[in-house]
Amino acid sequence: MAECTHDCGSCGEECSKRDFQVKPHKDSSIKKVIGIISGKGGVGKSLVTTLLASRVNKDGFKTAILDADITGPSIPESFGVGDERAQAVEGQDALNPVVTESGIQLMSMNFLLQNENDPVIWRGPVIAGAVKQFWTDVIWKDVDFMFVDMPPGTGDVPLTVFQSLPVDGIIVVSSPQQLVRVIVEKAVNMANMMNIPILGIVENMSYVKCPDCGKEITVFGKSNIDEIAKTFNIPVLARIPMEETTSRAVDAGDVDSLDIPEISGATAAIEKLLK
Repeated sequence: MAECTHDCGSCGEECSKRDFQVKPHKDSSIKKVIGIISGKGGVGKSLVTTLLASRVNKDGFKTAILDADITGPSIPESFGVGDERAQAVEGQDALNPVVTESGIQLMSMNFLLQNENDPVIWRGPVIAGAVKQFWTDVIWKDVDFMFVDMPPGTGDVPLTVFQSLPVDGIIVVSSPQQLVRVIVEKAVNMANMMNIPILGIVENMSYVKCPDCGKEITVFGKSNIDEIAKTFNIPVLARIPMEETTSRAVDAGDVDSLDIPEISGATAAIEKLLK
């Protein structure tokens, strides 16, 4: 089968009907793959990824995060391992992931840079190739759930992940702004075109709770997430509030210390895939 050039105009087949999947490293063991996507940046996709992986890990499942946001990786900092470096496996053309204190396996571009502040100035196909290598060249050990944190949009990386990895389901991350509706629809439509199951939607920055009276304040105006979910017949899995404690923990690299009950619906939908 010819290699995909991402030039759909020259292709005689529908991408959703072609088999581009690549095998993980021979020593890897990964049961379920969950993609975290969004049609735009700035909605907290990486935050949702870390919260879900942390909670599922606390529930007794072995979890991992493949940071597919090659040019803007933020996962390592959230777990306080930004200075770590991925180690090559002696005698093999492979890498070991960095493991957090709680046992979550991570692979991110930051682990491979000499300086984590160095920019990754690559074109799309090279970035997509790096994402594939995070799947094929890293030894993922006994993973129940792998979370793939993707860059925003519907470009090379989401397409590569959907085609190359055995994605068992995706979660779409959004925020309450009205302009997000079109962006969410694009992400959902892409998943449907690629025949990828959609577990549901998580709305981040949904509201701020008044510390004095407990009233929920909708900073970005009335959410339309329920209407979007109804349109596509998919559930709203969580509405995550904006909280100072969350921001402080992530900035301190201590996302594992957070306990956010609002994400329980999302983690239940994920864990159901194995139960």
